[in-house]
Amino acid sequence: MTNLMFEVAGLWIAALLAGLPLFATMGLAAFIFVALAGFTDSIVPQKMANTVNAFPIIAAPLFILMGNILNAAQVTNRIVTFSKSLLGWTRGGLAHASVLASAIFAGMCGSAVADAAGVGSIEIKAMKDAGYRPELAASISAASATIGPIVPPSLPLVIYGVTADVSVGALFLAGMIPGVLMAISLMTMVAVIAKRHGLPAHPFLGLRGIWAAFREAFGALLTPVILLGGILSGTFTPTEGAAVATTYALILGLFVYRTLTWRDLPGIIVQSAETVGVVLALVMTAGALGWCLSISRVPQTIAPALVAAIHDPRLFLVVCVLILLAVGCFMEVLAAMLILIPILTPVAAQFGIDARQFGVIFVFTLVLGTIHPPVGVVIFITSRIAGISFETMSRAVLPWLVPLLVVLGLIVAFPPLTTFMPKLVLGR
Repeated sequence: MTNLMFEVAGLWIAALLAGLPLFATMGLAAFIFVALAGFTDSIVPQKMANTVNAFPIIAAPLFILMGNILNAAQVTNRIVTFSKSLLGWTRGGLAHASVLASAIFAGMCGSAVADAAGVGSIEIKAMKDAGYRPELAASISAASATIGPIVPPSLPLVIYGVTADVSVGALFLAGMIPGVLMAISLMTMVAVIAKRHGLPAHPFLGLRGIWAAFREAFGALLTPVILLGGILSGTFTPTEGAAVATTYALILGLFVYRTLTWRDLPGIIVQSAETVGVVLALVMTAGALGWCLSISRVPQTIAPALVAAIHDPRLFLVVCVLILLAVGCFMEVLAAMLILIPILTPVAAQFGIDARQFGVIFVFTLVLGTIHPPVGVVIFITSRIAGISFETMSRAVLPWLVPLLVVLGLIVAFPPLTTFMPKLVLGR
């Protein structure tokens, strides 16, 4: 059946190249394999249903809803104002504030696209008004948006955990140190750029100004504290935390800040349902295709070959990074994850690589694809906000890949950067 699966995979790739939707091609490939292998057709819908019949998957639509509520409630304005009050007085202070605001917002929405569209729209305008070149402002915002999928509540880490059967809570904890390192590396880059290009500093608002901005943003800043505090203390699971955080976001928008009305909710729910529908369609069809790959022993065939050719676990990780960087140039993050997880994770397990380290590396590497061409959905969004061409934005963002690649290299070389927090909190 292995040869049959390879033939079906060839047809599947041809259908992708022809422009058919990814979820449709994965479902079609699963049905073709099942029919040709002599199984009953009912297996495919059963496997699709089993894939989403998992408690952690409930977190995905809740986090999507929470992110949309926070954006609609204009929570981002308060976060950006607070970040400016803290760092605006330094040279290139608005750029530093952009990174900090993205890091804070990352702990609320877990999405690079939401970060770029929400926080990015405010940050880019502020930097342009302060005299920053549009491409510089947009590239800083795009690079800092990549923090979102690495720190909790990361939607890609939820999907990875469900697909690869890894604890979502452990993955959330594993992404915390890398997320902090990403912010530090980008701020270091900002400091270098600020000195070289003479970026402006702004007057220090004083402790009163910082306190006023903090009070305005306090409710928003509590969101990641409640979410992470509840998970770390064992009060609730990541899935339950998603429900708590979504409820809290509603309270903020409707009753605390009063930037939302009940009339806004149907539109937010419809917008969230559209996103969730796309995500779950991909997850379900990928689950069915993943079963076909497993039953045809494709991973079991590829894994020994890779282990025999690559004897060192770190060399395998380097090869994976190169593969994922190449795939990220042409494919959206979630789609690439669902295709490659069933193939690469069994090999990583044979090499004895920690599942949490591999999960963070996997997501991190693919997320870098959102800020480089030709797909680059984040640079597409930020270029539109900044009013520059996609080509100009693609060139401007390339230097900002360097600090992020340095952090990725550290995660590959030093597993404790991803395993320390899960061991500290969970004891394993």
